[in-house]
Amino acid sequence: MENLDTQTLVTVVTIIVVGFTISIGTIVPTIMEGLAGKKALEGMARQPDAAGDLRMGMIIAMALCETTNIYVLLVVLILLFANPLVTALFGG
Repeated sequence: MENLDTQTLVTVVTIIVVGFTISIGTIVPTIMEGLAGKKALEGMARQPDAAGDLRMGMIIAMALCETTNIYVLLVVLILLFANPLVTALFGG
């Protein structure tokens, strides 16, 4: 790594950071979606009369968790294809 110029080093570090970001940024919301579904199903099993309200709450919670995945994907794509650090340091 000592032989790399600065722009190549920034690109390599960006790719490594993107890998960690996409991994952690998608695993955590996916686990939370599973937990939301589990709790909603437990509530529906205990109180079948409230199933409609619980289902609607579960759908909203899952949609909010899924938007986190989409925002992580957006940040990762910006870092990969329009890296602001490379633009600021090297002019494009």
